[in-house]
Amino acid sequence: MNHIVNNILQIRSRIKEAALNTNRDPEEIKLLLATKTVTAENIKIALESGERLIGENKAQEIKSKYDALKDTPHQKHFIGHLQTNKIKELLRYDVTCIQSIDRLDLAEKLQLRLEFEKKEMDVFIQVNTSNEKSKFGIAPEKAIELTKQVSEFSNIHIKGLMTIGLFSAEEKKVRVCFKRLKDLHQQITILDLPKVEMKELSMGMSHDLEFAIEEGTTIVRIGTAIFGKRLYSDIYYWNENK
Repeated sequence: MNHIVNNILQIRSRIKEAALNTNRDPEEIKLLLATKTVTAENIKIALESGERLIGENKAQEIKSKYDALKDTPHQKHFIGHLQTNKIKELLRYDVTCIQSIDRLDLAEKLQLRLEFEKKEMDVFIQVNTSNEKSKFGIAPEKAIELTKQVSEFSNIHIKGLMTIGLFSAEEKKVRVCFKRLKDLHQQITILDLPKVEMKELSMGMSHDLEFAIEEGTTIVRIGTAIFGKRLYSDIYYWNENK
């Protein structure tokens, strides 16, 4: 069996076990394949095994893999830091959701481009629940206000929240991040804002998906445990701050 397919089966088993341990239906939890730096050939293997949801971090990568993947059924989310000058390019390649809306000026420019192209877009608000300076995302205490502001844009539909948890071996510290996002999710749900459907929580990756599932995630973003470790650190491939 191809190692990618085998890895997917193992991840599916981990998802099922974690869900059942907390009396959740495993079908409630979506598996998103995090495909940054993964070749189109390897992504295609995963999609042909039955997976349907991928997440890319860079507009350039979406563009470079588009032709190779366009005839293989799948949905594509954007999960990386989005620069405003990349919005136009991003909208060309069938992205169905942007999980990384973390500032008002980005939402404003996205709205303008969507209006121009007569399109609409699902989004998640990205929250920096670990309060690390190295990570993108709106501060937790500002997340509700940003959600209210973005909900005013007619072509943008908020479907949930996203976070990158603390990368730590200390379970309690990791869980704090996920609990914080879940708490915000509940607070926003109660507000019943227009065009805001708090259907999704995107949190949990290869190393902490069990904690995320136990804390209520609906989407886990898995890359390394399926496609293997990248040869170099992210900084080799790109500087996220540029």
